[in-house]
Amino acid sequence: MTAAAAAGTTANARRQRAEHFAAFLPPLLVAAERVAATVEQGVHGRRRVGPGDAFWQFRRYSQGDALTRIDWRQTAKRQVAFIRENEWEAAESVWLWRDPSPSMRWKSNLGMEQKDERGDLLLLALASLLLRGGERVALLGHPQRPASGRMVMERIAERLIRSRFETAEASLPPQQVLPRYAHVVLMGDFLYPVPEIAARLRQYADMGVKGTLLRLVDPAEEDFPYKGRTRFLGLEGEDPLLAPRAETMADEWRSTFAAHQHELAEVCGRLGWRHIKHRTDRPAQTALLTLYQSLQGERALPAGR
Repeated sequence: MTAAAAAGTTANARRQRAEHFAAFLPPLLVAAERVAATVEQGVHGRRRVGPGDAFWQFRRYSQGDALTRIDWRQTAKRQVAFIRENEWEAAESVWLWRDPSPSMRWKSNLGMEQKDERGDLLLLALASLLLRGGERVALLGHPQRPASGRMVMERIAERLIRSRFETAEASLPPQQVLPRYAHVVLMGDFLYPVPEIAARLRQYADMGVKGTLLRLVDPAEEDFPYKGRTRFLGLEGEDPLLAPRAETMADEWRSTFAAHQHELAEVCGRLGWRHIKHRTDRPAQTALLTLYQSLQGERALPAGR
C-alpha cells in the first residue's frame, strides 16, 4: 500500500469514527438532560459552605484561567506561570468515572440497555444537575480540570462515547491525586476482586476525598434465570463455560453474587462512602435521585428496589 493510500485509509477511518460520535452525542445529551430535569423537580440545589480561603496548592496556568489568579512569586521562582488554588475551590469539585471495561458492554434480554449505556446516561444526568447548581465537574482520569458550563457536558459526553469504541481493560478507577474535600462518583459493575477495589478506594479516602460508588447490575447477573444447556462466554478473556443444566448453578451463583455485593458495601461503609446498587431494568431516575441526594448529604431513597 502506498503512503497516499494509507493516509486515505486513515482519513476514512477517522471520518467514520467522527460520524459514530456525531450520531450518539446529541441523543445522549438530550436523554441525560431529560432525566436530570425530571429529578430536579423533586430536589433542592446542593449548597455547601467552603472551608474558607486557606491555601491548598499551586498548579500550572492553563488556558482560560484569569490572569489575576497568577501567583507571581511562584511564577518567578519556577519560570512558569502558576495559579494559587484555595481549599474552597476544591470543596466544590466533583469527579466522575464510568468503568470502561468490556464487561460493561453487555445486556441480557431482561435489561433496558447495556451497563455502559446506563452508566453514561446517569453520569451525564448527574453532571447536568451539579452544573445547574453551580458545581464544578470533571472526569476522573482525564486532564481537564473541574469546570462549569455547557461545554463541560459536551466534553464529558464525547469522552464517554469515545470510550465505547476503544479497547479498555481497566476495571478500577485510575490512580489520581485529588484535592481534599473533593467528591468522587464511581459507576461500574465492579465485578472485580473486592480487596483490589478496596485498596484503590482507600487511596482516595487517605487524601480526604469522599465518594459514592454506584454498582450497575444487569438483572440476569443477579437473578441468574438460565436453564438447560447453556454456554457462557467471557467478555474479558475468560474461558467459555458449558453448563449442561444451568439451573443447578443458580443457588451458588446468587449466593456468591450477593456475598460480593455485601463485602463491597462493607468496604464503602468503613471508609464513610456511599454504596448504591442500580439494576438496568429499573428507571434511571431512581438511581439519579439517590446519587444526587447522597451528594447533598440528605437521607436518600433506596435505589434499584
